Amino acid sequence: MSIEKAESVKKQNTLLETLKTTRAKYVVGTILLSGLGIALPRIFHIFAGSSAGATFLPMHIAVLIASLVFGAISASIVAGSSVVFSYLLTGMPALARLPYMLIELVIYAVLLSVLNKKFNSYISLIATIILGRVLYAGVLFVAINVLGLPTYGISVIESIKAGLPGILIQLACVPFIAKFIKKGIGFNE
Repeated sequence: MSIEKAESVKKQNTLLETLKTTRAKYVVGTILLSGLGIALPRIFHIFAGSSAGATFLPMHIAVLIASLVFGAISASIVAGSSVVFSYLLTGMPALARLPYMLIELVIYAVLLSVLNKKFNSYISLIATIILGRVLYAGVLFVAINVLGLPTYGISVIESIKAGLPGILIQLACVPFIAKFIKKGIGFNE
């Protein structure tokens, strides 16, 4: 075997070993889930129309999975990158709603990560869906009534009604997908 070929094999083995590390799995997983957070809303809008985001909450899915698999920081990165890059690439969410969407998703990211350390993923997810909306309502209250910011038609009650199909999808799929990913990449529960 030539020296160049031996060096090439050594570099490939080093790369494979690096990709097997927890840090690499974390970084690659966060990037992939960020991409999913951008792609899912587009897919839902193509197949289910312009109101699909409010109905099926596709961006939430990537954030919730990241939270269960990698934790609050990863999920917050997924939330931020999904919202910002989705806006830059597609114009959605609308610029006026972008900060609200970002805050909402970060609330879910942090809340689910914290709760998942104490409870199983199903209980954590249910509690996050409830408490997250309560906290988000508080954020909206402060934004509108204390800071005097416009509402842009945002209503927590209306978003819950419209998003019931998405909430059901989250409850049915997110814990299973997160468990599958954790097992697949070798993360301990």
